[in-house]
Amino acid sequence: MIPGMDLAALWEGIGRHLMAAPCRLCGEPPEAAAELCRDCRAALPWIDPPCPGCGLPLPPGRPDAPCGHCLRRPPPWQRLIAPLAYTPPVSGLVHAFKDDGDLAAGRLLADLLAGALPSECPGAILPVPLHRRRLRERGFNQAAEIARRLPGRTLHGSLQRPAPGPDQRGGNARRRRANVRRAFVADPRRLPRRVLVVDDVVTTAATLTAVTDALRRAGVGTVWVCAPARTLPDGARNRR
Repeated sequence: MIPGMDLAALWEGIGRHLMAAPCRLCGEPPEAAAELCRDCRAALPWIDPPCPGCGLPLPPGRPDAPCGHCLRRPPPWQRLIAPLAYTPPVSGLVHAFKDDGDLAAGRLLADLLAGALPSECPGAILPVPLHRRRLRERGFNQAAEIARRLPGRTLHGSLQRPAPGPDQRGGNARRRRANVRRAFVADPRRLPRRVLVVDDVVTTAATLTAVTDALRRAGVGTVWVCAPARTLPDGARNRR
């Protein structure tokens, strides 16, 4: 034994290494208690740098300013944060979470999102609600599962979806907007002035737009929106 070595600490470190779950993507032992090893985390399809308005990739070296589209037609929210492109392996994690009930995949996505939130992010968190029928079918609200792992205070009952609405998957932007128009109701008595809305994936942003509109009608002054992943349109690039 090396002089001065703490044998108990040594065995504790070895035990943690042996008991650590393998990296979810490659199977190698990750550092510390992470679910991804350092290489797999670095290789994820990070959107960097993103437009703060729509979350789509900006050219390399571009300052933190809205893209041309968001300058011409500003979004209804103050900022959108979606750090990862909805491409493999992120899309596989989302499907495992939503469709197969893999809550560990959801926790991983939530932790990746949490690491991308700036310190000035609103502390009142609103997960996008499901209609009670859809909630019974799935057994959980994926946005609420993500929200519970973010820093801040999750607000319950302040935002509701009274009507179920059709499934958004597979619809184009116009149909998605029509599906969710006036779908959400916000209670002005239970809402602060600044909120962070949480969803699982940003596709056309129709749902987040409808939620933001409902919050505006309820008197909320500052709305940030976020999700772990963002769908990239054809021609958009994600940078690692």
